[in-house]
Formats: sequence, C-alpha cells, structure tokens
Amino acid sequence: MQGKRIVITGASSGIGADMVKMLASENKIFAVARNTQNIIEHENVKILSCDVSKPENIDRLFEAAIAELGDIDFFFANAGFAYYEKIEKADWEHNRSIFDTNVFSVFYSLQKLKEIKKDKPFGFIVTASAISHLPYPGYALYSATKFALRGYADAYRYELGKGQNLSLIYPVATYTQFFNVASAEAMPWPRQKSIVVAIAAIRGAEKGKKHIFPSFLFRIGMIINGIFPVYGMVQRMEGSKFRKKYNL
Repeated sequence: MQGKRIVITGASSGIGADMVKMLASENKIFAVARNTQNIIEHENVKILSCDVSKPENIDRLFEAAIAELGDIDFFFANAGFAYYEKIEKADWEHNRSIFDTNVFSVFYSLQKLKEIKKDKPFGFIVTASAISHLPYPGYALYSATKFALRGYADAYRYELGKGQNLSLIYPVATYTQFFNVASAEAMPWPRQKSIVVAIAAIRGAEKGKKHIFPSFLFRIGMIINGIFPVYGMVQRMEGSKFRKKYNL
C-alpha cells in the first residue's frame, strides 16, 4: 500500500496505532482518536482528536480529512470498546453508548464516504471481531454490536459500485488496552498480538477481501465447527467462568 490517502480511527493504541506506524512512511495518514497523545509524530501523519460516537463529529472528521488529504482512498473504522459485565438493570443510555461508537459511527462513516466518493473506488475496512461469529458470555452488548456490523456489511455490499470494497476483519482476543477498558479479568482464548491483526487488515484491504481472519486457528476452528460444534464447548467453558465470577 503506497501513495494512498488513509483515515484510521482508534489510532492511538493497539491495532490502530500499529496500522499508523506501518503505513506512515509511504502514505498520507489522517489519524483519529479521542486521546491523541500516543499517536506517533511523523511528517505524513495528520492527527485529529475526535469522539466518533456523535454524527456532527464524524462530519467534522470528513471535512478535515478531505482538507488535509485531498481525497480518501482507504478508511479503517477501528474505533470501538467493550463491556465485560453482568447486566443488572435496564439502562437505555448504557446500551446506546456502545452502539453509538461500535455500530452507528461505522454505518454513518461508510455512508458518508459513499456519498463523497459517489462511483469512485475506495476501501472501507471495519474492525469487527471473532465475537461476531462466536458470542461470549459477559460480552452480550459487545457481541450484539459486532453481529450488527456483519449483518449490515453483508447486505450493504450490494449497494456498492465497482472497486468499492467493504472489508470486515475478525480478530480474536488481542493484546491491547482493550480488555482493560472492558474490565475483563482474563482475556478469552485464542489470543494474538495487535501487529498480527494490523498486517492482516492492510493485506486484506489491498486485495479487497470481504472477510479477513488474522487468526488461522480461529478460521480453521470455524470450518471444524461446521462439522462438529467445538465453539459451543468453548462458549460453555467461558459461561462457566462468567457464572462463577458473578455467583450465578
């Protein structure tokens, strides 16, 4: 990937930060995050502090990105967070907050990019999750957001033109600050490093892949699961841990 104009959200840590570092030397990067202090300083990297959970902020993001880059070739929608929790009560705002960031911001950003590019080619890459195929106990809301992304993408691709690629990447549990934010005491298994996910995302985006699986083990597991339900056993194991933690 060379000479491209690229927007990356969630660029301050983990997968997003690794993508910025990998792409900065040969591309123009517009790096976006709420807290930008950890984004690398580079002559090809422009930085914007932005909360993507609000549509007016995404409008500002696109306006600033076009002004800085001139156009957008690839958009990596990487921003997102999780809860690890036992849902104790009905809480509309709690539900809405995770959907605003993980789901509605992605929908809106993709729609904005399509509106701007019209029939011109582009790549839009979404950090989904292995959880969009395998919901985990304790991650009910997070699982729901990732299932929503996959359903939307599979239908919306029929509205895209030639050369307009919508890719979903499905990382397994990744060594980042993500699980600290989620308040999960133990990361699910299997696990991988964020740089592995970043490499897979970039390679998949270059090839216009619809679905990108950074973990070979998870991909093989999905094939096996179609014959023998191994993931059901994994889910029950995680469920046992969850119930023990909350004395259920």
